[in-house]
Amino acid sequence: MALLGPYGAVLARPGAKAFSIAGLLSRFPMAMVGIGIVLMIQELYGEYALAGQVSAVYVIAQAIFGPQIARLIDRLGQARVMRPLLAISAVNLTGLMTAAVLHADAWVLYVVAGLAGSTIGSMGTLVRARWATVLDSPHDLHTAYSLEGALDEVVFVIGPVLATFLATSVAPAAGLVFPVVAMLVGGYWFLSQRSTEPVPTPRVKGERLPSVLRSGSMVALVLIFVAVGVVFGASDVATIAFAEEQGNKGAAGLVLAAFAMGSLIAGLGYGARTWVSALWLRFVVTLLGLTVGVSLFIVVTSLHALAVVMFLTGFMIAPTIIGGNGLVQRVVTPQQLTEGLTYVGAAMGVGVSFGASVAGVLIDRSGAHAGFVVVVAAAGVSALLGLASIRTLRRSSATPLGTGAPAEPSGPDAAPFPGLSA
Repeated sequence: MALLGPYGAVLARPGAKAFSIAGLLSRFPMAMVGIGIVLMIQELYGEYALAGQVSAVYVIAQAIFGPQIARLIDRLGQARVMRPLLAISAVNLTGLMTAAVLHADAWVLYVVAGLAGSTIGSMGTLVRARWATVLDSPHDLHTAYSLEGALDEVVFVIGPVLATFLATSVAPAAGLVFPVVAMLVGGYWFLSQRSTEPVPTPRVKGERLPSVLRSGSMVALVLIFVAVGVVFGASDVATIAFAEEQGNKGAAGLVLAAFAMGSLIAGLGYGARTWVSALWLRFVVTLLGLTVGVSLFIVVTSLHALAVVMFLTGFMIAPTIIGGNGLVQRVVTPQQLTEGLTYVGAAMGVGVSFGASVAGVLIDRSGAHAGFVVVVAAAGVSALLGLASIRTLRRSSATPLGTGAPAEPSGPDAAPFPGLSA
């Protein structure tokens, strides 16, 4: 009960429980579309490389257009922007399924995947933006972000298992049907809750807000999350390939669920605790822990061993993502919070797509363990970037909550990696 106490307190806020549940349902696509595309294309076309590339096009398009959608949302409001985009996204994803089932040429898959990714937006970011509106205490906001991080992991526990089951037991394209339905039902329910929607900030004529990427800390966080995304993307593809090599491809979803389950448990514990240590320090430590954990992936020889190692390594995932989101909250101005959170999510999406694509090519050539090598290398890069940007992240963490990037100094000392300039 002590663990549930902090979460119960924030969920008791008027409207909070409803928008959190609706947001949970609406973001199933983030855990299912990527792996659903890989499973569908690999099953229908027999190529991991093509599967990874189509998935990469989808995620890169989302990464490019996501921040622009977020900027529109900050200016015009969540409902006004996302209501039409949800319908368009559903049509585009349905088009991708249709093209794959009809064995369309690769370029057709790329085009339709790009259209789907360019319109889907980021529902998880919208949920976090609502929490920042509903809550004014840094401690409560930490708890709320931790709750959403844990709910992300609930999606990642259920999503890959469900996508794998549907794609391997029902039909290759079936793994994409559920996330489309969940996106529509959860998304429109979420957007109908206008009382908790953040008030948009219309642009004053002649006013131009600087890009959040002018902040050295934001640049550092974006680069770190690209590397973290590579870890996730390569892990997905390599795990599917490893399960197939072991003669049990259907178990891939369960192994990935173990990864997410470890993260879920850690996220709940992380958010329930009042931390004394600095946010930047916890963030860097979890990056190092993630690197140590994934380094064991390349030595496993069975699915059971991989599931155990992934479960334990998963304890580093949610704290890393929660810490990164918390740092964004301190770096950007309140008027650009949706944009800042979207950039971090988009960066991770780019990494996921790149990791899936590179791992797919290497797996086709050398087997599943070649994909795990990509995972280890990317985790190492994320840790090195975290260590190199300690001074910048420490400064941001000391910035009063909500004051944003202008509190950071400019000039050479504001470089994203000042530790490397000495």
